[in-house]
Order: sequence, then structure tokens, then C-alpha cells
Amino acid sequence: MVEAKTKLTEKSVDSFIATVKDDKARADCYTIISLMEKVTGEKPKMWGPSIVGFDKYTYRYESGRSGEICITGFSPRKANITLYVLAGFPKQAELLQNLGKHKSGKGCLYIKKLDDVNINVLESLIKESIRFLKEKYPNQV
Repeated sequence: MVEAKTKLTEKSVDSFIATVKDDKARADCYTIISLMEKVTGEKPKMWGPSIVGFDKYTYRYESGRSGEICITGFSPRKANITLYVLAGFPKQAELLQNLGKHKSGKGCLYIKKLDDVNINVLESLIKESIRFLKEKYPNQV
């Protein structure tokens, strides 16, 4: 079986965020950390070398493959901040329409800076994603 690349580590979140060169992007990271701490009630932890994650759950695909990953998180990248908040929940499209300037992938939300989005809508995206994952994987959280 293939081993997951993204695992919980002991790396310091503050040390990782300190490597973000742009002052505004670094400040945005700390705002996202505060928001995700508020929503999850958990402290941030590093998942792999570059994901700041909160809480965790075990997923299982129909194929039988399973793994453990943070229930929500983000990663500051060179071009944007990637947020892991798109779990495919029912109100997701509606919330994304009201979010502001962003791009999205299958499970990722990409923003340039927090000033481009409505922080209240972002908080709702995080909450709904977590709620959805806890319902989908009730015995895994």
C-alpha cells in the first residue's frame, strides 16, 4: 500500500511561518491561524513540510485505501495561499460565489491575500467543510 506523503510532524508552525518572506502574507497566515483555531478549538500543527493543519480525521476511499490528514489547514505558497477547505459540501458553491477574489480546485481554495475575500464567508467555508467531513467520516474524527 502507498504511504501518505503528508504526515503530522513535530516541526514548529512559528518557524515555518517565519520563512514566509512577504510581511503581508505572513500576517495573513497568522490571521488564518487565529480563524482556524477559533473554528476548530485546536492548535496548529505542521503536516509535512508546508501545511499548517488543524485537528485530524481518517478518510477511507471506496477502494479501501485510507489515511489520516488534517481536517482543515492551509499552506502559504509563492503565488498564493492554498486553503484546504473545499470538501464538496452542499452549500460550497453558494459560499464561493460570495467569497470574493479566489480560484478553486477539487479540494483547495487559492487566494492571493485575505483582503481579497470576505473573512466571514471564509469562516463559513471552514465551518461547513469541517461539519461535512465529520458527518462523512463519523467514526474517524
